[in-house]
Amino acid sequence: MSTAFSKEEKAAMRAAAAEAKAAQEGADLEAACLAAIAELTGTDKELAETLHQLVKGHTILGSKTWYGMPAYTNADGKVVVFFQSAAKFKGRYATIGFQQDANLDEGNFWPSSYAVTRLTAADQKRLVALLERAVS
Repeated sequence: MSTAFSKEEKAAMRAAAAEAKAAQEGADLEAACLAAIAELTGTDKELAETLHQLVKGHTILGSKTWYGMPAYTNADGKVVVFFQSAAKFKGRYATIGFQQDANLDEGNFWPSSYAVTRLTAADQKRLVALLERAVS
């Protein structure tokens, strides 16, 4: 088993370092998030745009990038939810994930990320419920 990082993992680490530097310098984090979404293509772009609209329409989370992908933070600047495109790591599906600051705990076992290939109206309704719960 190789312990070397893939080209995509190395790019994500470089993006994270650049994001931290930009945040320290007072960069417009919302603009960075929107630019990251604009760089996506196809289904990834559609999914990221939909997630962005749902987050902005139903939560008070702030926007930023996290490892080069759209992410949304609480008042303390902690990532609550993020989007990872399928293309980023050459996967077959995109991911919408929730971090530890999301209030999704349910007993001893609960999902923290979701594979997504499209978001129907019913899926969006379910996602809004998750987002609202995450920030409760």
